[in-house]
Amino acid sequence: MKKIFLLCTIALGLYACGSVPITGRRQLNLVSDDQVLTLSLQQYNDYLKTAKKSTDKTNTALVVKVGQKIADAVGAYFKATGQEALIAEYKWEFNLMEDPQVNAFCMPGGKIVVYTGILPYTQNETGLAVVLGHEVGHAIAKHANERLSQQMVTDYTGAAIGTALSGKSEKIQAISSTVYGLGTQVAVMLPFNRKQELEADHLGLILMAIAGYDANQAIPFWQRMSQQGSGTLELLSTHPSDNTRINEIQKYLPEAMEYYTAIWGSGTTPATSTPPKNGNTSTEWHF
Repeated sequence: MKKIFLLCTIALGLYACGSVPITGRRQLNLVSDDQVLTLSLQQYNDYLKTAKKSTDKTNTALVVKVGQKIADAVGAYFKATGQEALIAEYKWEFNLMEDPQVNAFCMPGGKIVVYTGILPYTQNETGLAVVLGHEVGHAIAKHANERLSQQMVTDYTGAAIGTALSGKSEKIQAISSTVYGLGTQVAVMLPFNRKQELEADHLGLILMAIAGYDANQAIPFWQRMSQQGSGTLELLSTHPSDNTRINEIQKYLPEAMEYYTAIWGSGTTPATSTPPKNGNTSTEWHF
């Protein structure tokens, strides 16, 4: 079975491979943006019908402010690198929801939700930039497309490639609601998801640095998060352990701070909505 899975994965990889912006990691992508955006927008709108938006105007405004700065950083990066077409269909939206969960989530195409329960851990604007940078990282890496593609391979391992790819819309809708057995999750899906989480951390650090936030502040944020003490084994979690996450972030920080220094100088001045006054403009940044 493992050999069949490997052969199927290689064949599908040759059929449809892409790469993640900034990190350059090769990824399997069998699902079109239109398909994913249609499904996700429907789910997002359904969520908004039952979710309760926060009435805290100050924190709501802060979520929108920081989110837009991160989104502007995305636009600047993709424009400077000639990849604007990759995010042409994105419509950024940032919401603060009244929910005690210590969490946030991202839907494909730029729909991002922050729960009020995470605010005691973000504590300030830069801490919030860590969270929003991470969520925007998921969006620009198109992790949802990749997860659906991975699930297609998992579900149709024994099928011919042509059969697995035919009628994709119907199959994708079915796969999106599939509940996997524990064995399949541990062997394939969960390790894959942890890789995406770490990649979103990596991307988030770069984006918050481009936006003018000190990426070094990601460490104390995740240290605060580790105090929750969920006790979930890393092996059975879709997210990496706090220690793993912090160790990996420390490896990414020098790269992120190179972006910060190149754009904002060596100081740690407050983030602004415009490029620094050092002769550079957003169209002149070199990434």
